[in-house]
Amino acid sequence: MNFPKNFIWGVATSSYQIEGAEHEDGRCKSVWDDFYKIPRKVVDEKSGAIACDHYHRYKEDVQLIKNLGVKAYRFSVAWPRIFSYDSDSRNGVVKGNLNQKGLDFYARLIDELLQNGIEPWLTLFHWDLPYELEKKGGWRNRDIHHWISDYSAEIARRYSDRVTHFFTLNEMPCILGGYRGWFAPGLEVNEREVFNIIHHMLLSHGSMVQAVRANAKQNVLLGCAHNGLGHYPASESKEDYEAFIKAMNCIEAAPGRYAPQEGSGILSGDSLTYYLDPIHFGKYPDKAFELFADKMPEIKDGDMKLISSPVDYQGINIYEGRPITAGSAPGKKDGGWHIEPFEEGYNITAAKWPITPKSMNHYFKFISDRYKKPVYVSENGMSNADIVSLDGKCHDPQRIDFTERYLAELKKAIDSGADVKGYFHWSLMDNYEWRNGYTERFGLVHVDYQTQKRTPKDSYWWYKELVEKYK
Repeated sequence: MNFPKNFIWGVATSSYQIEGAEHEDGRCKSVWDDFYKIPRKVVDEKSGAIACDHYHRYKEDVQLIKNLGVKAYRFSVAWPRIFSYDSDSRNGVVKGNLNQKGLDFYARLIDELLQNGIEPWLTLFHWDLPYELEKKGGWRNRDIHHWISDYSAEIARRYSDRVTHFFTLNEMPCILGGYRGWFAPGLEVNEREVFNIIHHMLLSHGSMVQAVRANAKQNVLLGCAHNGLGHYPASESKEDYEAFIKAMNCIEAAPGRYAPQEGSGILSGDSLTYYLDPIHFGKYPDKAFELFADKMPEIKDGDMKLISSPVDYQGINIYEGRPITAGSAPGKKDGGWHIEPFEEGYNITAAKWPITPKSMNHYFKFISDRYKKPVYVSENGMSNADIVSLDGKCHDPQRIDFTERYLAELKKAIDSGADVKGYFHWSLMDNYEWRNGYTERFGLVHVDYQTQKRTPKDSYWWYKELVEKYK
């Protein structure tokens, strides 16, 4: 596939999904700690209380990264390990209490990575909001951008002498999912509140960028990691490509679905432009004020300037997409495009997600062209039905095939001019997969959750060979 020699190859994880140590060393309560207790929210009512026990086994896990040969590791810091909060604070003032033991853990992890030739790429927030802050409104409270700014400033002061790459928020649509009942804290808000929450997330992103830059000990690079469906033209025809562009600019969604649909009057959970235009252009799409005039958030003086604080790159988490074709769907309003249904028996992962390698091509070219920033694949991978076989190995040819297909299409995007600089495979190891508990395995390394034994899968060794080729 001939990727550039300076292309960044890495793997990714997140704190709550692997660390465990739920009640150790001063960690305060996260919104995820009790989420599994809500009926029908998490498969088998499992929590991340132990997960992969990475908190105690991080040295072993760093050796897995080193042996893999990648030079970059994207991980997240658990906000509840860094600050605890007084639930009885008065007058709306929220002051966090620093937890030195939590700070020390990430210092040890970062040092271990650097000693093994691995560059840390630090994600500031990957969904684990301190519970006490949720009691104060969480993402519904505009003040959260001050709270997360204080936290981000402390992270920069402590680690920016050794960490130069930061992601602010991971997957804003999924953070919002915590207020649509899908993820922690498991609330369901009205559509008017949805727009406020998104605005508060964007304010938080801007505040985090400014806080890190103001407190960094050296020049640092920042961006956010966004997720969505990577749509693609159903054919190579000019008409389908134009339809794809229309779909990418659509910010509406069909009721109860992620898929875009013009004329629905509902914000798409997978809208790229509604979330990212404010960051890169300092304004919401003009169409938003026409479609959602009665729902748009109050935008105060200085909000958009803060939100559009300059970033250095854009992270994209990508797993699947939908083919877009010209013309109207049967019985639908003619918007000049529609989603082409998959053929019978289409390829799916163990998580029942469609396998759509073409998501990597035109989608990344669109993002690169629109925002004129370097782009990183901050997550990509698949859940597979992996087991350790009688020979003691874990054979996962499906994951190898999946990754090779997606990377081949990503290379096409690069060849067409997309400024894609790196790829982080999700995930280093099997882990706690949020509302799916331990039923989905995305890792290059198999984890036996009873013994915590790590077994590199065939895909681990394949990825190692791939990385070695482009050193």
